Amino acid sequence: MIFLRYSFKTVIIVELNQVMTLFTIKMNLKTFLASLFFFSIAAAALQSCHKPAIPGTYQNDQIESKQRDDFHALNAQLLQELKDNKADAMSDIMSKEMIDDHGKYRQVELVSNRLKEGEYSVLDEFYIVAKKDTAVHKLKVTNKGVNNYEYSYAVNTPEEYIVFFVPKSIPNQYMITAEFCKFDYGWKLSKLDLGEYAVNGKTGPELDKLARQRYGEHCLAVATTIAQQAGQCLRPSGTWKYPNEQAIGDLTGNLINETNKKYEFPYTVQQVSTQPWIFRVFSKTTPQGVFPQIYYISHIKLADTNAIKAENAKIQKVITKILPGVDKDNKFIYFSAFKNMPDGSGTFDHFDMIEKLR
Repeated sequence: MIFLRYSFKTVIIVELNQVMTLFTIKMNLKTFLASLFFFSIAAAALQSCHKPAIPGTYQNDQIESKQRDDFHALNAQLLQELKDNKADAMSDIMSKEMIDDHGKYRQVELVSNRLKEGEYSVLDEFYIVAKKDTAVHKLKVTNKGVNNYEYSYAVNTPEEYIVFFVPKSIPNQYMITAEFCKFDYGWKLSKLDLGEYAVNGKTGPELDKLARQRYGEHCLAVATTIAQQAGQCLRPSGTWKYPNEQAIGDLTGNLINETNKKYEFPYTVQQVSTQPWIFRVFSKTTPQGVFPQIYYISHIKLADTNAIKAENAKIQKVITKILPGVDKDNKFIYFSAFKNMPDGSGTFDHFDMIEKLR
């Protein structure tokens, strides 16, 4: 009897526990459904409050601040991963088409090398909202004076972000161009470009202006060199174009022709008793900038370094008469004295010297 009463109580307790458990499950389900309904309403309300972007092109501070912060976070990630030179690790921010492009490895490597030269920052940025089409569109920047430019692009997705990065702390500057598209799988990098933007801190149009100034001062050879540098900086990005691009090209061609008529190499330096022969003048690129490099034949034995230096000191005194204006825009002039004319077949002995101008 005692055993039976104990079993009966146990059964009652078990049944009561099952009822309570069922009641709890029903209550939790009811609470969950209520919560789900609440969050659905909240999400719908949030979406209804979010205004879709109005079609148009937004430049720099015209971009809404929160959107701009998001873009800048994306930029920071891009620049860091580019600097690390790990193209495969960048798949999280690359478009599917770019991931499949094997040419990205070389492009990422080239950009990585430039990023190691100095810190890059945003020159201009654009947020574009437009209908997808096959036409070529242009960004036209008209508030930069001599540096006004236009940039051509395709509308690949309804929303795009285009940004140009340049360094500020180094004289010889390359521009990094990045185009992001908003695909159905998120904002992804769709284009990456690299091109020469400035020489000695001056852009193509600025160099063109300086070349014209030096030509007006009768510094023909110097003007020609600067005009050639301007030509190097005309396309910092593949579809970038300055309004006066044609005029810059025409000036360069005319100056080269005039210089070739005036200077016949090898050019004998008559003002120096040893009469060295200048056979080449070109630009030397250094971390401090781009400066003149002058190659000449010396009739002195290169082993006699004291005599070579003495001869070069005399050349330095008259070089502005041979190349007027060569001292105007440069911190250094580089000289190399050769015994024989190099013919490109191998290395030739030479002695290098530098004239510090300022």
